[in-house]
Amino acid sequence: MEGKLLEMFEVGPCEDDYQLGFLIGQRFCNQIRSRLAGDLILQNQLLPFARTPHAQPLLKALSETNQKKFPRYWAELLGTADGSGVPVLDVIILVNFRKEILPFISKTTMNSNADTTDDCSDVLIVGDSMAVAAHNEDANVALVGHTYLIKGKLSNGLSFIAYTYAGELPSCAFGLNSQGLAFTLNSVPPVEDEIVPAGIGRNFVSRDLLEATSTADALAKRMILNVETASKSRVSVHEVGTTPFFHANMYLHLQVHDENSISRQKRAAVLPQGSKTDFLSLLGDTEDTKYPIYMTGPTLYTLCTTVIDLDERTLTIIEGNPKYGKVSHVFSMSSNELNLKLVNHAEGTHL
Repeated sequence: MEGKLLEMFEVGPCEDDYQLGFLIGQRFCNQIRSRLAGDLILQNQLLPFARTPHAQPLLKALSETNQKKFPRYWAELLGTADGSGVPVLDVIILVNFRKEILPFISKTTMNSNADTTDDCSDVLIVGDSMAVAAHNEDANVALVGHTYLIKGKLSNGLSFIAYTYAGELPSCAFGLNSQGLAFTLNSVPPVEDEIVPAGIGRNFVSRDLLEATSTADALAKRMILNVETASKSRVSVHEVGTTPFFHANMYLHLQVHDENSISRQKRAAVLPQGSKTDFLSLLGDTEDTKYPIYMTGPTLYTLCTTVIDLDERTLTIIEGNPKYGKVSHVFSMSSNELNLKLVNHAEGTHL
């Protein structure tokens, strides 16, 4: 299964956040509508749940809390819904709050197509010879062919690049901005008794990361941090050093573990991790057929791999199995313009 060539849309500065979202929705209306129509989680789980009386307090609480905390990003989503011509309920609430809503749907109504948090893998290192963060972006197969890159320019002068799921805020996956901040994200589930109905959505938190500006000191030190956050204001910050650090979709320092992530952690521990090539081979590993690090379905699929290199000051996107290193995009982190370096898409460039 192969998706189309990843498109990039340059947008902004705009007169307001609604217009930013509207232009994104308008440009990618076909991908957004196609994603919603083929998303079995949305069609079979989220939409039926949203029509029940039980769902209304949850949807209301999520909407009010996040709109109050992040009014600009809420306006951006309103624009995306209007620009793509799809219902606000589908785009703003059900798609962008998918992870926050699913725990409240009775397990008796969930089927085999139910969503999972067991996706994404990272390997990180900071040493004398390299400072690299490599990341597999794994998601439900419904997202294959339904992602794009947004290069946003804001009225305050900030620019960002964000790998974006169709209809969602940039970015629940990975991105970088003109302040030199680059990040990758892994979804990790909280324990059941800590799930609350009125929390801040992960998509809104990650959208806010794209506008973070306090990274000058970290960049000067070639710093890579693994940050885990959980409820009750708990935070764990681990500074990555010369020992390669692998992270899947479970808390290593705060909370619960899951079988999929444990399996990937164990497999990563026995694979070579001495070079960038080793890291890409690790992220392309399929030895464990039940829980492979590189996923090809039937439920989860590795959409792409990104490599953030602090020495080269680049963010690279690789399509297909990363062990073969077929590069589709390379962005410079050395310029405020976040320039796209020339890549021969006909033949591909290899790391």
